Amino acid sequence: MRNKPTYIILLLCLFLSIPLANAQSGKQKELEAKRQKYQNELKQINALLFSDKKKEKSLVSLVEDLSYKVRVRRNLIKVTNDQANLLTREINANQNEITSLRDQLKELKDSYAAMVVKSYKSKSEQSRVMFLLSSDNFKQAYKRLQYIKQYASYQKEQGDLIKTKTLKLQELNTDLLRQKKDKDKLVLENREVKKQLEIELKEQEELMVSIRKNLNTYASQAKKKQQEINRIDREIDRLIREAIAASNKKAGKTTTSTSKFVLTPESKALARNFESNKGKLPWPVEKGVVKVKYGKQPSAIDRTVTINSQGVKIATQKGTKVRAVFDGEVSQILVIPNANPVVMIRHGNYITVYKNMSKIYVKKGDKVTTKQEIGEVFTNRSNGETMLGFGVYKDSKTQNPASWLFKM
Repeated sequence: MRNKPTYIILLLCLFLSIPLANAQSGKQKELEAKRQKYQNELKQINALLFSDKKKEKSLVSLVEDLSYKVRVRRNLIKVTNDQANLLTREINANQNEITSLRDQLKELKDSYAAMVVKSYKSKSEQSRVMFLLSSDNFKQAYKRLQYIKQYASYQKEQGDLIKTKTLKLQELNTDLLRQKKDKDKLVLENREVKKQLEIELKEQEELMVSIRKNLNTYASQAKKKQQEINRIDREIDRLIREAIAASNKKAGKTTTSTSKFVLTPESKALARNFESNKGKLPWPVEKGVVKVKYGKQPSAIDRTVTINSQGVKIATQKGTKVRAVFDGEVSQILVIPNANPVVMIRHGNYITVYKNMSKIYVKKGDKVTTKQEIGEVFTNRSNGETMLGFGVYKDSKTQNPASWLFKM
C-alpha cells in the first residue's frame, strides 16, 4: 500500500489541469469573437464605403474611408496574432502535459503490473485461507482479512486510473492536432490580411501625396468642417439646457439649474429602463459602420487638426431609415441654417440625438417606441456619403454611444 499517496497525487494533477484548460478556452472564445467582429466590420466597410462609390467621392472622403479601413484591418491582424500566440502557448502546455501523462502512465502501468504478478502468485483460495489461518490470534486474522480487501480495492483503483489517464492522453493528442490546424489556418489568414493591408497603405500614401500638394486648402476645409460641427453641437447643448429648465418649471420645481432634469415618477421609471438596457440598445440604423468614434481624435487629413466628436458618425446606405433606439418622446426637431435637421428624443433624464436627417416622420411631442422609424438619413450628392450622427446625453452631459448600443 506504499503507492497510495502516488495514486492520490496523480489524481489531483489530473483534475487541477481542468480549470487552466477552461480559462484558456474562455480566452480563445473572447479573441475569436473579436476577430469575427472585425471581419464583419470589414465586410460592412467594403459594402457601404467601397462598393461602386469610389468615383463619386472626394479625395478627402476617400482618405478618411481608407484610414478607417486600415485601422480596422490592423485591429484584425493584432487580434489574430493574439489568437495564434495563445494557441502556441496552449500547444506547448498540451505537449508538456502529454509528456507528463506518459510518464505517469508508465509508472502506473509498471506499478499495476507488479501488483498483478504479486496477486497472481497468491491468487489461489487455498493461499488466502492459509494466510488467514497462520495468524497468531483473531485480531491479526481480522487485520489480514482487511488487508486482502484493501489490496483488491487498490488493484481496481489502479486499473480505473490507468483507463482514465489513457483516455485523457487520447483527448490531449486529439486536441493538440486540432490546435495545430487552427494555428496554421490563423497564420495563413493573417498572411493574406497583411498583404491586403500593404496594398491599402500604398493606396493611402498615394492619396496623401495628392493632398500634401494642397495641404493648406484641405486643412482649411477640415477646420471649417469641425467649426460647423461645433456650431451644431453648441445649438444642441443650448436646446438641452432649455429643455431641462422648461421640464423642471413644468414639474413645479423652483430650481434654476439647467444641468439636470428633476424627474417625475414616470420619468424616473423610463430612465431606469433606459439604463438597464445599456450595451443592449439597437442601432439607430439597420446596417452601418462607425466611421467617426466618440471623443477627441486627430483628423485623417491633417494630424494637427483635432476632431471633437460628441457622438458617433455611422456610415450607411442611401435611403436608410433612422430608428429610435428606445421608447421616449420627441423633445425637439432642430432645424439649423445651412445644416440638416436633427431629431432629439427624451428618455427620462436621457436624450438621444439623431443628426444629418433628410426626411422627418415625427413631430415634437410624439411618443415613439424602440425601433420606430423617425426619418431618413441625408445623402450628400457631392461625395455620395450617407452619414448619420448619433449621440447620447445624460442630462446635459454627453455619453459614449459605444457603451450603449449593442456590440458597437
